[in-house]
Amino acid sequence: MSWIRKTLLSLTGLLIVTFSFAQEAEVTQILAQREASNQALRVFDEELNASFSTEDALITTGAGTLISGKKELIKYIQESTGPRMYWIRTPDEVLVNPKTMLAWETGTWKGYVEGSDEAVVGGKYSAQWTKKSGTWLIQSQLFVTLEN
Repeated sequence: MSWIRKTLLSLTGLLIVTFSFAQEAEVTQILAQREASNQALRVFDEELNASFSTEDALITTGAGTLISGKKELIKYIQESTGPRMYWIRTPDEVLVNPKTMLAWETGTWKGYVEGSDEAVVGGKYSAQWTKKSGTWLIQSQLFVTLEN
């Protein structure tokens, strides 16, 4: 094998490894944002939870209600009737496009009544993340209730 071919193969391998590390770093950042968002919901801090979304984020609730924007999300949570609840999202997969700085997250979610560790509702969710501002933020989320 010529030294040129060996060099090209080595450079290709290096690029693949570098790309993988870069992607893993982005996925790690998204997972940290998701965990912080879960913690904000768990302590009923709607303002902090909303800080993980873009201003114009779209959310479709598990029952199919469409919420447009952070302010509407906060209002929706604060004006909910019934027992006070929080939701935990557990990612199964996060895929990142490093060129567009968009990411796809999918997983399961569960809803808990305040003071209980037993889920009363749950299902599947997907989220689109964007890193336009230098920080990964949720641009849209879709929740589907499959358990209740």
